[in-house]
Amino acid sequence: MYSILSAYFPQETGQSLRVGLQVLVEVSITYHPVYGMSLNIWNIDPTYTQGDLAKQRQATIRKLLQDGVMDLQQSLTTPTLIRKIAVISASDAAGYGDFCDQLNKNRFGFKFELSLFAAIMQGDHAPKSIIAALSNIVSQEEQWDMVVIIRGGGATTDLGCFDDYELASHCAQFPLPILSGIGHTRDMSIVDMVVHTS
Repeated sequence: MYSILSAYFPQETGQSLRVGLQVLVEVSITYHPVYGMSLNIWNIDPTYTQGDLAKQRQATIRKLLQDGVMDLQQSLTTPTLIRKIAVISASDAAGYGDFCDQLNKNRFGFKFELSLFAAIMQGDHAPKSIIAALSNIVSQEEQWDMVVIIRGGGATTDLGCFDDYELASHCAQFPLPILSGIGHTRDMSIVDMVVHTS
């Protein structure tokens, strides 16, 4: 039954079943004199979890607003001539390769200095990994004109880490302008909302 539910749940919610999600399930309990008690899950209600995820997202946005950091990046000025860009992405990401290709082949012949600060870009460990990359960049802040965070398209489940409060708060308060290229045009993470330009 798990294989059926684990395929159905992401299809309906855009989230994979993982530790920490609140779920509403239909179960039956049986007892066997030799094997003891068993709890069998027969169905799952994806609308319950969707509501919980939406509530978590709204709570994160409210907290950022209460902290007074939601619009801090908007007050930063980007240099007229941007030359030195710190990029946070996975080293093997197609989106990172596309970004470099677009800059290298720009029609004006401008030259850019790029440096990759590799990070995990999906999953539970992504927020801490991206925050570590930001900390590494800020330790050499004077070397960079701006930061670009790149995560290509994919399933909605892969982008959930960009709604993390700690990551969004770090991005919002970062001293250099951050540009984000996360997911597809239709995707709007909380990180996209707090950075200088999405």
